[in-house]
Amino acid sequence: MVNQQPQLDSVFHALADPTRRAVIGRLLQGAAPVTTLSQPFAMGLPAFLKHLAVLEAAGLIRSEKQGRVRTCRVDAARLAAAEAWLAEQRALWQGRTDRLAAFVESPAAQE
Repeated sequence: MVNQQPQLDSVFHALADPTRRAVIGRLLQGAAPVTTLSQPFAMGLPAFLKHLAVLEAAGLIRSEKQGRVRTCRVDAARLAAAEAWLAEQRALWQGRTDRLAAFVESPAAQE
């Protein structure tokens, strides 16, 4: 997982913004054209395209142009890598809190 650190950094940077998280949430439902993706947001298209560029640079989405329409879709592999890292962290901290709870509840700790 250490070799994936720069990739994870870019993924978490991209997901740090609520607009980009909303875009990912929408794209998890299926591919969509840029104009459809931008409609719920109160910003100009150039500003919205910058958000898409960050998501694409992080590898979270891919886009393809067909005629005049650019369609975006989620790259599930990069999301899975971030999820795996979070699962490792969750397991680590749950183990620590379980050991702490066992210690606190032990007879030696109650004395």
